[in-house]
Amino acid sequence: MARVAQRTYSKASQEAALLLGQSIKLNRKQRGMSEKALAERVGCSRAAIQRIERGDLKVELGLVFEAAYLVGIQLFDLSEELLSSQIERVSDKLALLPKKIRKPRGEVSDDF
Repeated sequence: MARVAQRTYSKASQEAALLLGQSIKLNRKQRGMSEKALAERVGCSRAAIQRIERGDLKVELGLVFEAAYLVGIQLFDLSEELLSSQIERVSDKLALLPKKIRKPRGEVSDDF
């Protein structure tokens, strides 16, 4: 049986996930909400909430964002209106970029 390599994450990613997870836990508790109640609102298991709060990077991103939103954590320093505007701006910039990224073909020889 082939062994699959374990995914590793940078220290910065691990710490960011832990900070977000702990912030979700803090806000949940400050609102008097149980893990079970948050799980029901997010639409996941209580175990998934526990993993989110521990900073597990393998939890589905949508679950993490929804849990953060439901306990009042603003993920970006923008209001909902400004967030939509920023999404449009980035989409416009992406539309101007080439559809495919190619490796450079190497140096051009200009020796004549």
